[in-house]
Amino acid sequence: MATTSHDNPLRITPAGIELTTSNIAVDSKVPSWDQIEAELQRFEAEERHRLGLVEEELEQYVEEVPKEFTAAQREHTTLLIGGLTLAQDVLIGAALRGIGYKVRPLDVPDVEALHYGKEFGNRGQCNPTYFTVGNLVKHLIQLRDQKGMSSEEIIDNYLFLTAGACGPCRFGTYVTEYRKALRDAGFDGFRVLLFQQQGGLKQATGDKPGLDLSPKFFISLLKGIVAGDVLNAVGYRIRPYEVVPGATDRALDECKRLLIEALENKNSVILTLRKCRSLLDAVEVDRLQAKPKVTIIGEFWAMTTEGDGNYKLQRFLESEGAEVDIQLVTAWILYNIWEHVYDTKRRMKLRGADTGNFGLENTQPYYKLAGLFAAEKALRGVFQLFAKAIGMTHYHLADMDELATISHDYYRNELRGGEGHMEVGKLIQSVQKKKAHMVLSVKPFGCMPSSGVSDGIQSLIVKKFPEAIFCPVETSGDGAVNVQSRIQMFLFKARRKARTEFDDALAARSWTLEEARRRVPRRQQVATYYPEHDVAGTAANVLAELDAKKGRVWGWSALKRVAMTALSASW
Repeated sequence: MATTSHDNPLRITPAGIELTTSNIAVDSKVPSWDQIEAELQRFEAEERHRLGLVEEELEQYVEEVPKEFTAAQREHTTLLIGGLTLAQDVLIGAALRGIGYKVRPLDVPDVEALHYGKEFGNRGQCNPTYFTVGNLVKHLIQLRDQKGMSSEEIIDNYLFLTAGACGPCRFGTYVTEYRKALRDAGFDGFRVLLFQQQGGLKQATGDKPGLDLSPKFFISLLKGIVAGDVLNAVGYRIRPYEVVPGATDRALDECKRLLIEALENKNSVILTLRKCRSLLDAVEVDRLQAKPKVTIIGEFWAMTTEGDGNYKLQRFLESEGAEVDIQLVTAWILYNIWEHVYDTKRRMKLRGADTGNFGLENTQPYYKLAGLFAAEKALRGVFQLFAKAIGMTHYHLADMDELATISHDYYRNELRGGEGHMEVGKLIQSVQKKKAHMVLSVKPFGCMPSSGVSDGIQSLIVKKFPEAIFCPVETSGDGAVNVQSRIQMFLFKARRKARTEFDDALAARSWTLEEARRRVPRRQQVATYYPEHDVAGTAANVLAELDAKKGRVWGWSALKRVAMTALSASW
């Protein structure tokens, strides 16, 4: 016997699905999934009709991007900027004011900014987004509630300009989060212009005429970024060894004032940095102190910010007696250039991927590679000019090819997000080349590229290099005590390592500390002096240099002085 073909063996009721047997033979098969699905859909349609539920038409969501920034609006529009270090924010602002823009740097994000970010942002965002979004909302609310400006005035006369990042993190897709938070805070239509990390020179602003993305614009931007980098780097070299507390910060504040004035008036940055060198050299230092050197790596914003976003991490480390080795924004730009070079070379090998001779249709890959090569050399050259002008000797920017090579076996160079393989490479390099006593990796809670990928691999690196002192921490805006106590535990080991290193250096020369102090020549006692690298600790390097450079003349050669003077007029 067989089942009658015209009857459905299923019946769905509010109580559930029933299998009817009145018209089914004994050898009938169990209903198929297609039959079950069809019956479920029929039942749903009948119930919707009975309950009067009208089917809604779904429309694709399209984000409304606020009005563009035009050249006619430039005169009355203030660009709000932020997201890098305090020095770079104020110097970039000064550089852009020097070419005709109205610019105001935002304050360093604090806990109050975090609260604004959580109030008006979506749930589940990362720490940098809450701080940066909240910092912008906080400033606009102050303009409205404290200075009496209307929301319409703020929307018409201000916009936010920020840098983006690759991948599904932070600014890459969170410009929408900015607009959502701004709308909910009462500033619907406020303009947010975004530079994408992967967008080249003509970026996510779409070449809007309000921002003239000309060589002059990018040269001004470059001056602010690199000047901020060298000012930060030399400050972190001097401050741990200052004899009079606060002397370094006072000198740096005066340096910032001079640089702001030079950038606004389009005067020579190099000559101004040389004036800064004189101010910094007046700081009294004692470098024969065995201090642990701590390199900070991790997610870009978390390791760069100097406020509550990372619990004022840099100053906390210095208060615990450490010398901090920061990562420069210049190095991050070099990494972006390296990515483009690497990807272009890889794509050139994919012959047949499209109709192009090198798998790159409608492009000239060799011209692109030549341009990237020139950009890297120019960036390194400008950095070294600025560094030498302020007296920051023996500082070498990272070799991106070397970092990629030493990390490739553990972290594929094709994986992107955050700083990619650089975090792994920096830890390996710090051990192999004795660049630091301790590596501190800081990132937002739940940061996928840093926490989920890099830190997962770092455990293997630490196993391979057991002498490494690696401390990963996550920030969430609160829990400073937990983070700081964790860091203190690792710092204990780093201090002991630095102390042993210095004591061994003294013993190898049969010197006491007092005798070593007497041997240090006057030229090596100025604040901007920094010894050549031999081991991790600065104090031990001073001792090594006393032997290696005995009798050698310290300073620039006459040729370098002539070159610096010639370049000072344009930079």
